[in-house]
Amino acid sequence: MLLQLHPDNPQPRLLKQIAECLKEGGIIIYPTDTIYGLGCDIHQQKAVERICKIKNVDPQKAQLTFICRDLSHLSDYTKSIDTPLYRMLKTYLPGPYTFILPAGKQVPKILKSKKETIGLRVPDNIICQQILETLDNPILSASLPGDMVEEYTDPEIIFEKFGDKVDFVIDGGPGGMNPSTIIDCTTDEWQIIRQGLGEWAA
Repeated sequence: MLLQLHPDNPQPRLLKQIAECLKEGGIIIYPTDTIYGLGCDIHQQKAVERICKIKNVDPQKAQLTFICRDLSHLSDYTKSIDTPLYRMLKTYLPGPYTFILPAGKQVPKILKSKKETIGLRVPDNIICQQILETLDNPILSASLPGDMVEEYTDPEIIFEKFGDKVDFVIDGGPGGMNPSTIIDCTTDEWQIIRQGLGEWAA
């Protein structure tokens, strides 16, 4: 189903519908501050497996990312963050960045990479933030399968292509073409792994 949400003032009734779908193990395609992504509740293992199947990746080998509502939420899912790292995260989030951090105890097993790391995002997108608020849980963030093409900026084309594989495609207006910038923060020497939309100069 294609759901049209207002980008600045998402309808509470539809947010509730999306949250209920996620709690029941549903999968959505949703807008972020970068590109449209595939998402599910991180605690619904079967839904995570379904996303990996759509993307044709092994959950144990894939570096899966999830999105949190804010920084305080983020600290539940990673090991202790020291002051310089926290300051840096606070400067850049919310924004178009994915930070690779050591996975904390609350991260479901299926989401931890073999290196025991996790990618965490706090997108600067109202629809995203409101879904997280309503669900009260982080959601998985995965790019759509295949190469990033211009079609993936149009929710209606995304729905034509993937509507039968997911429960909801959320239309929050046109999406972007550039993915997030990925920064590895697992050592003291932070480094960019992928340059995306976000400028980074820490």
